[in-house]
Amino acid sequence: MPRGRHATRETGVPSITRRQWLAALGVGTTTALAGCSANDDGEETGTTDGGDTTDGTPSVSGTYDTVTASSFSTLNPLYNTSSGAGTAIGRALDQGYTFDLDGEYFPLLYDMSTDDDGSVWVFEIREGLSFGDPYGAVTAESFVYQIQELHQTDWAATAQSSSWDGVTVEQTGELEFQAELEQAQLLWPESYDPLLFPIPRALVEPYVDEEDAEGLQQDEDLLNLTFTGNLGGFVLDEWERGAGTTYSRNDDYYIQDIDEGPDLFANAPYFEGATIDVVEERASRLAALETGEADSAGIPPERFSEFQEKPNVSTYRIPQPFNRILSVNMRDNGWNAGPGNLFRYIPFRQGLAAAIGKEELIAGIFRGLAQPHFTWQPSWSEWYPGDDAITQFGVGDQYGGEVARGLVEEALAESEFDYRFDGGTLVTPEGETVTLDLYHLAGGETSQLIAEYIAGEFGDKFGIDVTVEAIDGVRFQRDYWTGEPQGGTDTVNGEEVTWNQPTPNNPGPRSVTSAESWDMSIVYGLNTYPQNPLTNQVFFDGANSFYNPVGYYPEFDAAGIFQRAREASSEEGLQGPFTELFENLAAEQPYVMLAFGDDLVGYNPDLVGPAEDFFNGWDFPAWYFDE
Repeated sequence: MPRGRHATRETGVPSITRRQWLAALGVGTTTALAGCSANDDGEETGTTDGGDTTDGTPSVSGTYDTVTASSFSTLNPLYNTSSGAGTAIGRALDQGYTFDLDGEYFPLLYDMSTDDDGSVWVFEIREGLSFGDPYGAVTAESFVYQIQELHQTDWAATAQSSSWDGVTVEQTGELEFQAELEQAQLLWPESYDPLLFPIPRALVEPYVDEEDAEGLQQDEDLLNLTFTGNLGGFVLDEWERGAGTTYSRNDDYYIQDIDEGPDLFANAPYFEGATIDVVEERASRLAALETGEADSAGIPPERFSEFQEKPNVSTYRIPQPFNRILSVNMRDNGWNAGPGNLFRYIPFRQGLAAAIGKEELIAGIFRGLAQPHFTWQPSWSEWYPGDDAITQFGVGDQYGGEVARGLVEEALAESEFDYRFDGGTLVTPEGETVTLDLYHLAGGETSQLIAEYIAGEFGDKFGIDVTVEAIDGVRFQRDYWTGEPQGGTDTVNGEEVTWNQPTPNNPGPRSVTSAESWDMSIVYGLNTYPQNPLTNQVFFDGANSFYNPVGYYPEFDAAGIFQRAREASSEEGLQGPFTELFENLAAEQPYVMLAFGDDLVGYNPDLVGPAEDFFNGWDFPAWYFDE
């Protein structure tokens, strides 16, 4: 399959290209082949006994055993929105494409190309792809049916429903189909909207006929990945709920027969099996890495320098676009300190951002292995608007009690309720000290330290009592972060807005809430998409955007900005809207932005394959042990 990919463009594309980042929840179902997460608690570990064949080709031996701090709520490729579960799915099932270490599009299941300005894209399905019995070959129909009958319907409410909205799909051959966009998108592959898992038509057709979304979500073949055929490097042997997954090598992996990629793909993968175990205690994960029982593990910042000195560990520091944020609940079940909801006021969120010292946070907790987060792009992004264009809350003269309280005072003046400062303490209309809860991921030491630091800063700057609580990620997602989609209408900036396609991650207006109330959390970070910032429309394209668990209502013309970006036909045309977007997000702080922590990973030094690169793991099938 030739790597046709993009048509040549007059001004080129952004220089920053990397594989799908999903550690942020709710953005899609993509997973890297290596399954490395940006979460500091999503460590990978493994054991092996390797070796080479007589001709120098690596032998197939050992297992690649990984660990994660959180269990999986689903392995259904149509509904998963978690990076951890995405890794588990990706062990057994590839998606359409990835990007190599040069940032170039690399076709896995299909290639994509456009001969015009990005209005019409042609998908060429790779020959020789096959589902497991009884489903047969993967064809263009496999994808077209999935798009038209699942992603483009209201009843199914799949994780990718927003990705295919307004796209006209037509099968043009047994192994070819085309997608016509409502508006040209030169960076469509970089948005990851067209990235799909292959799903057999015959498997899902009964649910389509009955419009049975619940049955589709709970289908055992989808949950246990029994249909994957030759489409992944491993076969899922068992998913033990709450404990993890076990895999065996797929001898018929299609990637062995492709012409592209490393020569080592010819006998991939090079492990006899793999596992992902749920291990909540970080100490246990690090102990396995230190003793050589593990092949890979994430390393907390406070211990990175220690592991750099260990001869039996190779350390990697990988910049990445997942952010550390403080999420504040602007829905009706947020702000449980008293009447109203102060989180809804921009100056209040600005005050929270100004109260948290980013430099101290990075130096003390991240050990300097992170960068401050001011707007919805890392500073190394092509699209970062520049330091002078944004207010940098949390550093310099935008940090400290005086500036933070001044901003909060502005919010109090906007509120209809008599919140006020009694000395240095923020009190409710009844004169009680404001008390808020702050959730962090159970088993995450760094997360706990960040939560405790934030609590201390809010106590010092505002006199707020913050209750820090650990919570399991699955429970938080189910009961706190998501809600039953109901839809509805609300008045936003003087205009009526309707939630026509509510999702669990944005179930409706602020009156539609999760099952459990909550105030603040640092459980999840999100992707900032520096490869194609237009993808951030899933977060910020209006109050009714696809992914809005916190109930954020933009007070600037976000929809208009995204529309101008969608209409742009060159990089120069994109720069203006993106700059305006990031200036406004820096000001409004929809999530209180904290830091971009580097991905810190330790590997067995005998493991060949890892790279200190944004696309680390794109060629995981070629990884092996050199002993």
